[in-house]
Amino acid sequence: MKAVLISKPSEIEVTNIEKPIIKPGHIMVKLKYVGFCGSDLSTFSGRNPMVNMPVIPGHEVGAVIEEIGDGVPAEFHEGMHVTLNPYTSCGKCASCRNGRVNACQFNETLGVQRNGVMCEYAVMPWEKVIPAEGLSTKECALIEPMSVGFHAVARGQVSDNEFVMVIGCGMIGVGAIVRASLRGATVIAVDIDDEKLELAKKLGAKFTINSMNQNVHVKIQEYTAGNGADVVIEAVGSPATYVMAVDEAAFTGRVVCIGYAKNEVAFQTKLFVQKELDIRGSRNALPADFRAVINYLQQGTCPTSKLITKIVKPQDTLETMLEWMVNPGKVFRILVQF
Repeated sequence: MKAVLISKPSEIEVTNIEKPIIKPGHIMVKLKYVGFCGSDLSTFSGRNPMVNMPVIPGHEVGAVIEEIGDGVPAEFHEGMHVTLNPYTSCGKCASCRNGRVNACQFNETLGVQRNGVMCEYAVMPWEKVIPAEGLSTKECALIEPMSVGFHAVARGQVSDNEFVMVIGCGMIGVGAIVRASLRGATVIAVDIDDEKLELAKKLGAKFTINSMNQNVHVKIQEYTAGNGADVVIEAVGSPATYVMAVDEAAFTGRVVCIGYAKNEVAFQTKLFVQKELDIRGSRNALPADFRAVINYLQQGTCPTSKLITKIVKPQDTLETMLEWMVNPGKVFRILVQF
């Protein structure tokens, strides 16, 4: 069967691999759409320290159940539209013992620490197959990246009487905007692209700030009556936005970090103490976050077509990645169609 392989930095190709075989307790899915995410771009450009190459990318999935192995619960059936939970958990580390399996110390995410599913078929344990009734397979491919943003809002314990600043309006930031808005918070979206900020408004942001041509601090003070943001969600992963998050958080605010900064970040650590900040990491997502995204998408109010920048065939992935490297800020999600 066909598979997309990142063999080394700047090289991606379509290769042939063995079709997997169904086994007890597992489900075979036929992949319809698989999304490229920021970690795949980092892998392709040689800047992903967590990846083991060569690697088949892919963990944002829209698929159809093809075959069901023995011992799988009756709720699953052939033809069902599904997505996949792409993370593993060891069950023994501190995170797993605390019930936070999304942050397992020994997690292996599809397409990063192990081969992903940017291919025609995959066999997964039934527990990792997530039904998405009423959603198209395109929509299913958006569930995992949105769930990461949903999880960040849960980590921030966002409530309906708070100002939430989301830095970065890519796919994960969009998920955070949607979830914070659904919780009743007043959302302030920050990005450098006006098109993304316009979409952020449609998805629930009350205020937007273009940090390229507006003074972020002045605007945050204006929107929050001089208090700063109760919760700041950093969804970019650059030193500048990490510093911005701490600077713009309110006294006793909460800063939630999703993005991986590629370089060291210098902070005014006195702000940690003076503001008595809670600084929290947010990694991957929990099953509850996947369910919340599915419930949201089932309402039919999300302009999902605007979240899909491009749909390409496997043979077009090299050209697509090269274009994405040149202009990364204009991309929400690129889907590979099988």
